[in-house]
Amino acid sequence: MRPYDFTPFARSAIGFDRLFDLLNAGTRESAEGYPPYDIIRTGEDSFRISLAVAGFKASDITVTTQQNLLTVAGRKAEAKNGVDYIYHGISAAPFERCFNLADYIEVSSARFENGLLQIDLARRIPQAMKPRRIEIGSAEAVDNGRTAKAA
Repeated sequence: MRPYDFTPFARSAIGFDRLFDLLNAGTRESAEGYPPYDIIRTGEDSFRISLAVAGFKASDITVTTQQNLLTVAGRKAEAKNGVDYIYHGISAAPFERCFNLADYIEVSSARFENGLLQIDLARRIPQAMKPRRIEIGSAEAVDNGRTAKAA
């Protein structure tokens, strides 16, 4: 896919530049699609990313998060063990896979099991941002309070 030019929209939309960058980033997705991954909803506010990283050890993979961006990178150490491969189908190529995270999505854990890297994510909205119910008082209660103080 080709990237779109959002310049006409950007001229009149202030503060939406990150949104336009995200839309264009979707078109720059790696063509090779390595490593393959699944994104699973595990609860109302929790998710899991599973990356198939066969041939890599946990020490070969780094998971970093920074300002709404999760980056998973893998680089295998050069092994000079004298193995003569006839066919080498298990990839050992270095990779970097980036995931854009919505606001308030945090990485809660990461684990490596059976050739899959499991990254658990959770949406943690700050208490100040959650909806809260405001009690509505009556005008009589306010008037009674004033008259009681004045008397």
